[in-house]
Amino acid sequence: MENITALGGDVYEIDTRMAGFSGITAGYLILSDRPCLVETGTSTSAPVVRDALHDLGVGPDDLATVVVTHIHLDHAGGVGDIARFFPSAEVVVHEKGARHLADPTRLMASARMVWGDRLDTLFGELSPTEASRIRALGDTGAIDLGNGRTLSSHYSPGHAKHHVGLIDSGTGDLYVGDAAGVYLPQTGDLRPATPPPDFDLDTALNSIALFQDLGPERLLFSHYGPVKEVQDTLDRSAEELRIWVDLTRQAKSEGMDLDHAIAMVRDRTRERYTALSADDETAEQFELLSGAPSNVAGILHWLDRVSP
Repeated sequence: MENITALGGDVYEIDTRMAGFSGITAGYLILSDRPCLVETGTSTSAPVVRDALHDLGVGPDDLATVVVTHIHLDHAGGVGDIARFFPSAEVVVHEKGARHLADPTRLMASARMVWGDRLDTLFGELSPTEASRIRALGDTGAIDLGNGRTLSSHYSPGHAKHHVGLIDSGTGDLYVGDAAGVYLPQTGDLRPATPPPDFDLDTALNSIALFQDLGPERLLFSHYGPVKEVQDTLDRSAEELRIWVDLTRQAKSEGMDLDHAIAMVRDRTRERYTALSADDETAEQFELLSGAPSNVAGILHWLDRVSP
């Protein structure tokens, strides 16, 4: 059970061991009257998550709900497998992501275009979930955790158009997915996650403002772990977004191609992150979580839309 951490309030962090790494993607089990798994991790992680739930006393028919913050493969790639392992669980996702869980063909095709052969080692294959088991959320929604405790969903696009934040009425925990960026507990670094094709600056900043308005007690990052300094962290999230956008905009105005823009932004932001001057393993982990190539590509994609 070395990949399970008790966080208090009947909440357990599960290291999904994405691609064999530690500390890349967290799933969270809320062990309430109606147990709920937040984030499944990848398809290749699904057996790890199943075994962790089993170790926590949650058998095949005990899991009530599986909810994902969005349908990117590091968060929801395991949904089909987990649904098969836990046949009584309802699968909850924003309405803009629901059809991709029922029929992942298009999602997997576009992921393969981005990742190529690395797709299989990093993520594996998202299996379909029966449409009858999927509950699609609108802009807000509620998941019953039992005994009057609820997990409230709040639409929070900007990182992805199918992204939600989830706040637990019992603990005040806010599951932020990727909408507040990527947090590295070893160093306290925070970096934005702005991949193509959905990134939009104003929408992303509005989602961070929404998270502040919800007044959470604690932020639970999918990458990675709990953070108690809520206000400072969300302020930093917004600041990071603005810095990366300003630098990418400058690269674009100077006519740089993608590779040169990535190199420039990476160079100009390097000193902001302790992780990048730490040991090679920590630096590699940070780069895998929120790589400069995907961040800059996502920002350029947005800039081409708003100011071609």
